Parts: sequence; structure tokens; C-alpha cells
Amino acid sequence: MSDLQMSLLVIGAVVVAAVYGYNRLQERSFRRRMQQAFGAAHDDVLLKAGVESALADGRLEPQLLSPSEPSNEEDDAQAEPAASRGDDTEARFDSVLDCLAEINADTPLPEAAIAELLSRVAGCGKPVQAAGYDPQHSRWEDVARGQTGRYSRLRLSLQLVNRAGSLNAAQLAAFCDAVRQCAARASARATCPDAESVLKSAQELDAFCGQVDNAVGVNVVAAEGASFSGARIRSLAETAGFQLEPDGVFHFRNERRQTLFTLDNHEPAPFLPESIKLLTTRGVTLLLDVPRVANAVDALDRMVEIARGLASAMGGQMVDDNRAVLSDAGIARIKEQVVAIQSAMSARGIPAGGARALRLFS
Repeated sequence: MSDLQMSLLVIGAVVVAAVYGYNRLQERSFRRRMQQAFGAAHDDVLLKAGVESALADGRLEPQLLSPSEPSNEEDDAQAEPAASRGDDTEARFDSVLDCLAEINADTPLPEAAIAELLSRVAGCGKPVQAAGYDPQHSRWEDVARGQTGRYSRLRLSLQLVNRAGSLNAAQLAAFCDAVRQCAARASARATCPDAESVLKSAQELDAFCGQVDNAVGVNVVAAEGASFSGARIRSLAETAGFQLEPDGVFHFRNERRQTLFTLDNHEPAPFLPESIKLLTTRGVTLLLDVPRVANAVDALDRMVEIARGLASAMGGQMVDDNRAVLSDAGIARIKEQVVAIQSAMSARGIPAGGARALRLFS
């Protein structure tokens, strides 16, 4: 092999590596923005092939959302048991999202035993809730450290799924071991869930969540050779209703202070109040976390409207993550996917933006 051939091979390898590295950098940048804005990484429906890819296993047949669909509070009231909304009944947890364990004693459980139990279950890797039965008022109440000396009955829940994944056998075993050891220490009786059925339920729920866990990302990018100033971005964003928050991301919230969508730097540097005036960037990204937003189609319309306004005001262009210009037809397809996702969630009793969705997609 001649020196020329060897040089060409080396140059080709360098070019391929550079392209691969650039693509990886872009992917990591998008994942970072999702984690900053919503706490975990998930898919972008702009990168999906269609509604079928968002609901790939075909087990669900979503119906279109109607404009008169009830609010997320009404959906939750229909979908969730009264006990999970804090009513004074024996069961205080959501049987769809949680596995439950109970301790029953003839006398109040020692405060030290309850404190140790709470510490141990908190380390199981999934959200935990604890309630104690107050015999004086004949009701269940949240267990707080330092106020545990009057409970002879305890109920504890371990959440089956969140964005970190499904509850696994080791986490469930640690939870049940902590409950049993607390009961043994107090000569009490422990009731723990059946591991096989709990893990099966967790896996099924996690699979469903994986199908509907999507985000819509819209980028506004500068023209070739141009950039946006941080001061200009902040002025336009705040005029549009965003607020810059400590996470370095602009949040657009509703009247209940829930984030509907965010605006983030398309480049790695966050938008920090102390440095944004000096910052320049090639683009910004608006993100909508579909499962966490009720009436996401309305939120998407507002987000796209703002993105168009930003593009016009800054002389940029609205594109997807493949840098393809977003057309009206493309946005209409995205809306169809969002409708399918949120309809599937409602059919499953987990309305988007409701209490269950906010717990699962956290």
C-alpha cells in the first residue's frame, strides 16, 4: 500500500470519526436539556415515525380527545380511589401505582423502630409513603419523624415505577425486609405484598409508560454565520411569559404554577442570570413534556406560536432536531401523536398532567 493510499485511509477514518462524534454530541446535548427541564431523559416525538411508533405494541386503541374533555382534576377524581386523594379511610395509597405493606401491633410501636424503618425504606430506590393510624381520631395520617409514638398500625407504600425505571426484585426485597424486621423488633405482625404479582404489575406499568413517555422539541436556530444574544433571548422570553429559574432554563407555567413547556439553550451552556447578558448562542430549544401536561395540544399550539415569534424577532428559523424546517403539515402530525398518547393515558386511568402522571413521570 502506497503512502498516498495510507494517507487517504487515515483522512477517511478521521472524517468518519468526526461525524460520529458530532452526532453523539448532539444527542447528548438533547438528553441533557431533557434532564434539566423535566428530571429525566425520554423520547422526542419529532423523531418518531408516527403514532404507531409511540404506541408500538398495539394493545391500546386511543380515542381522539374532544375539546370538551374534563380537566385533569376531574379525570383524577374518576380514575383514582378516594383514599389516594387524602380522605380519612383505611387505604391511603394508590393501588395502581404502589405496592403496600402493613404492620399491626397490640401496643404503640416504639418511636426508634419506626424511625429506623423510615430510614431503611427511604433507601429502597423508589418513592415511599408511610401512614399511621391515629386511634384517638380514628383516622390515618402521614407519619412524621418525632411524632410516631402513638401508632400501633402502619401502612407503607413503595411506588412501582418512575422515570428511573421499574421496581426491581432487590428493591422490593429490601422494602419487605425492613417492614418485617420492624415488626419483629416490636413483636408485631407484618403483611407484605406478593413479590411475583408486584413485579409483574411493575413491569407492565413500566412498559406502558415507556410507550407514552415522549417530549416535543422545537428549535429556533440562527441563520448561517449569525447568533442570538442572551440579553435578547431573555427579553423576548419574558415578554412571551417565560420565567428564568435557578436550573438555567426558562419555564412557561400555567396558573397553577405547573410547567407547560421550557426554553433552553441549544448549546451546552445554561441560561444563568449572572451570565446571560454576555452569552451568545446559535439557537434555543423549546420542550413540552407530553405526559406531564394536561391538554398538551393547547400547550403545543402556544409553544409553536412562541417559537414562531422568536424566530421572526431574532431572524432565525424554526426546525426539528434533524434541522428540518417545521411545516404546518409536520406540526399537524405531531399533534396527532400527542392526541394518541394522551388518549392512551386517559384510557389507562392515568390522565396526562394528573396526580398519577406527575408521580410516574418524575
